[in-house]
Amino acid sequence: VFFDLIENWSQASTLSKDLREILQKEISLEIKGEIFSSKDKRTVKARLVLDDGLAIETVLMKHTDKRNTICVSSQVGCPLGCLFCVTGKMGFKRNLSSSEVVGQVLFFARYLKKNKEKITNIVFMGMGEPFLNWKNVKKAIQIINDNNCFGVGARKISVSTAGITEGIERLAKEYPQINLAISLHAPDDKLRGELMPVNKKYSIAKILKSVDEYIEKTNRKVMFEYVMLKDVNDSEEQAKKLAKLLKKPLYMVNLIAYNPNGRFESSPSEKIKKFKAVLEKAGIFATQRYRFGTDIEAACGQLAGKK
Repeated sequence: VFFDLIENWSQASTLSKDLREILQKEISLEIKGEIFSSKDKRTVKARLVLDDGLAIETVLMKHTDKRNTICVSSQVGCPLGCLFCVTGKMGFKRNLSSSEVVGQVLFFARYLKKNKEKITNIVFMGMGEPFLNWKNVKKAIQIINDNNCFGVGARKISVSTAGITEGIERLAKEYPQINLAISLHAPDDKLRGELMPVNKKYSIAKILKSVDEYIEKTNRKVMFEYVMLKDVNDSEEQAKKLAKLLKKPLYMVNLIAYNPNGRFESSPSEKIKKFKAVLEKAGIFATQRYRFGTDIEAACGQLAGKK
């Protein structure tokens, strides 16, 4: 199923006809999904309907260097309620099972196979907080990483967290080769607490302590994601404060142009460039994320599992 990417048991030619017929009746391989493609064809969003009727969204991002990255969801909705995220507005419905997590990868693996392409990277940056469903996410990672299944290398898999420190500790212990990303989005606790209620339990200092322990154990770089919100977190003063906070050898910052959904606006591109320049002048390694799938509501913070 994972290796040959069959969509129907009749395609399993190594099995007897009788067994194939039984499997076809009792174990469906169908993944109910609806596809939306961006105008530039570089982003494909899939809305998958689960067995209980709930829906999730997952995204394929096609990079110019031939990488195919799947953005995977770990929960239906999200309990963290970050103000800038559409998923957070849904509230929390439930955790995804490991098979529902893997199903997203399988859906796009089948899709890419039609053009003789393969998945190269996986990012757990879709709906939900991966570390609040670690048992099922961990099992899914094992299947994604298995050479007899999808064979995606651990260093090609990234997990993004809003700062669940217990999860960071587990990742360092159980999957030291997997990439860690931290959704930071503010240079101080006051602003972060306003934007992300989770900061009340997991302060910036607590997160950075956990990140430093992760780096000590793994010697891996850690990415800090920072969504650029106009007149909220994008001033030169805030850039300097962020630079002071994150000036460490294996820290890197990824600036994300915000995809407006009502309450906030994106920082103008010139302001993002200036913000990035302040970080770089201070010796911080900073990148700016390309906007994928804005026109099909498939970009960062836009996934909602709705029609």
